[in-house]
Amino acid sequence: MKTAIATVSISGDLREKLAAIASAGYTGVEIFENDFLAFDGGAREVGRMVRDHGLQISLYQPFRDFEGMPEPQRSRTFDRVERKFDIMADLGTDLMLVCSNVSPVSLGGIDRAAADFRELGERAQQRGLKIGYEALAWGRHVNDHRDAWEVVRRADHPAVGVILDSFHTLARGIDPETIRSIPGDKIAFIQLADAPKIDMDLLYWSRHFRNMPGEGDLDVTAFMRAVMATGYDGVISLEIFNDQFRGASPRSIAVDGYRSLVNLMDRVRRLEPGIAVDLPDLPSRVHVAGVEFVEFAANETEAEELGAMFAAMGFERAGRHVSKDVTLWKQGSINLVVNTEREGFAHAAYLVHGTSVCDIGLKVENAQATLERARALKAEPFEQAAGPGELKIPAIRGVGNGVMHFLDETSELANVWAIEFRPVASEEIPAPGVGLTRIDHVAQTMNYEEMLTWTLFYTSIFDTRRTPMVDIVDPGGLVRSQAIEGADGALRITLNGAENRKTLAGRFMAESFGSSVQHLAFATQDIFATAERLAANGFQPLDISPNYYDDLEARFGLDPEFTDCLRAANILYDRDEAGEYFQLYSPNYGEGFFFEIVERRGGYDGYGASNAPVRIAAQKRSLRPKGLPKP
Repeated sequence: MKTAIATVSISGDLREKLAAIASAGYTGVEIFENDFLAFDGGAREVGRMVRDHGLQISLYQPFRDFEGMPEPQRSRTFDRVERKFDIMADLGTDLMLVCSNVSPVSLGGIDRAAADFRELGERAQQRGLKIGYEALAWGRHVNDHRDAWEVVRRADHPAVGVILDSFHTLARGIDPETIRSIPGDKIAFIQLADAPKIDMDLLYWSRHFRNMPGEGDLDVTAFMRAVMATGYDGVISLEIFNDQFRGASPRSIAVDGYRSLVNLMDRVRRLEPGIAVDLPDLPSRVHVAGVEFVEFAANETEAEELGAMFAAMGFERAGRHVSKDVTLWKQGSINLVVNTEREGFAHAAYLVHGTSVCDIGLKVENAQATLERARALKAEPFEQAAGPGELKIPAIRGVGNGVMHFLDETSELANVWAIEFRPVASEEIPAPGVGLTRIDHVAQTMNYEEMLTWTLFYTSIFDTRRTPMVDIVDPGGLVRSQAIEGADGALRITLNGAENRKTLAGRFMAESFGSSVQHLAFATQDIFATAERLAANGFQPLDISPNYYDDLEARFGLDPEFTDCLRAANILYDRDEAGEYFQLYSPNYGEGFFFEIVERRGGYDGYGASNAPVRIAAQKRSLRPKGLPKP
């Protein structure tokens, strides 16, 4: 598969951009004219730089306000294009993008535009060059790819083809199926961009809110299915204008783009039988059957503090690793691992982040196939030396600071707990279980600017979907929240993007030095019975304001006795047309980590977003002032 990305899509100077693009695995690059103009060397030097990186210049762009110009502007336009042809020759590229005219002096008419392109094609052909015509969604006379194709068809020149851009087609609501009627050999180039659906000026939307395929709401898959059905076998490129990307790591954004292209074309190949996609076979997106374990990195003192909290929540100290300072806590199908080793990844994570979640294990159908797909999508494999009695478990580095392991029901991986852990002999009388059954969801906190990267990571590797983003109001600012879910709810990950460190999420991220898991939610089938058992174990829940319950009763028309039961146990409540949701929170641990216990009734599949401001306010009240020791 021939892939490219426009230099405008990522941050940095031209040298940094080319290094990032090559490192990510693309075969080509679009040179955006502004990047060339800002470079302090000539076109031949740029061409050498590109080739030295093992890339080719797939496209030079854009040439603006060409077709339909009256005299004397028309003559000056052809003079300008000859200068651009000189630059292209020095760069070593043979294709230039001409976008549809937006000049107020331009004249309409398909035949007039076709005549201009026929002459332009003649000039380009004499110099061994080609032209691609693109319909801008805000073009003055041509703003639809069907009209651009008609111009190209009437120009009827071998050096002139049409360039299709998914944003310009989909943002205007044009049916991508109309692309299927265009001959593949007349499509000169394909540019891709996704975007969130926003009702705003098309030009502003395009210049500030484009993102990678799979990160937005446009049906880029349908667009590419139609393109590939034409027999097109050329370059598939990304052209992204995004304010967040302009300030982000060029290498990270370049990898995101490559990941999005591979994921998109893999999906297109599966949905459009018979098309030819030059893409290595890779396993399909992975169904996750649940979270098998969560591992904490800690020192010995904080491990005991965590253990006391686990015991109060009904977990049993169930095992000790055969060769490492690692303890297993169990309840239902929940496995919590506490690692106090003095070397290895967990110890390194502790030194940087303090006591924190450093590893998540996912239950999948085939662990090795999961690793293969992740690697094809540019995830970094993770390995460290296995100790005595320790299994080799496939793993990758996550997009935050942690590791993700994959376990399945094949071979030894199905018996990892029996193989790697030995029962502990203890004089302690374990606290009784409280009815926790499984991990309902894992909540991860990151900078808001990272959310698209995390979303793409999860949805491209795993068979998951995105829920709509919601704004969570924190007294210190907004936190953007979005969930990644499997269709059956076995995997639920909430992503919470902080915009400043005044929010609880932002403080947690600042104090733990990076993105991380901020809370774990455990499921129960009877939250009131669980609350009673927790109280018997000495568990102290987060104290919720009584004002919340007065409002709750009025808002939902609850029976006062039912409200009293919620208030007495500090349980939060939500419901929708599908069912009900109950939430109970632990106090904060450290700088803002916490546990949640939830019960879902009926078909409720949300996360109680309306309760978040009340929970956050309660958590902020319980935070100790900075500098004070732990109680």
